[in-house]
Amino acid sequence: MRTGSLLGTIVHEGSVLAEWIDSNDHMNVAFYILAFDHGVDSLWEKFGITNEYMKKSRGSTFAVESHVIYRSELLEGDPYIVTSQILGFDEKRIHQFMRLYHADSRSLAATAEWMNLHVSLDSRRVSPWANEILARIREFSERQTDQVWPPEAGRQMRIANPLFSVSSE
Repeated sequence: MRTGSLLGTIVHEGSVLAEWIDSNDHMNVAFYILAFDHGVDSLWEKFGITNEYMKKSRGSTFAVESHVIYRSELLEGDPYIVTSQILGFDEKRIHQFMRLYHADSRSLAATAEWMNLHVSLDSRRVSPWANEILARIREFSERQTDQVWPPEAGRQMRIANPLFSVSSE
């Protein structure tokens, strides 16, 4: 568990709600995803991907891949911070890395890596970002040029010395 400074740009803050606690007396995995999703929504608003944008342009985003790594527990009432780091983007896609921190201790609770596509809600197909959205993504990303690729990004899940393993061939 790392503590100290936050990596990425803060996009969301909140507190662990009582209904997010599971039978292990800590935040359930589904609510880690929800906290990250709130962070995505906040980031999209910074880019201009709002309900108004979706209604007018008929453009939105779909998550097509994600990978979550759980580092430490969050408990009822714990304050948290979600940060985002853009790893890459093109005219239709964005690859971002998010971190969920305990707000007081600054300990890393979880990470989430996301690939999102911009889509036309009419055709349900991948479509280019609107110019103003692409400009905001670029501007946000340019403020993060001092950040490095996170060691957790792009990781593959596997057991080093399994007692059983399905063949990948």
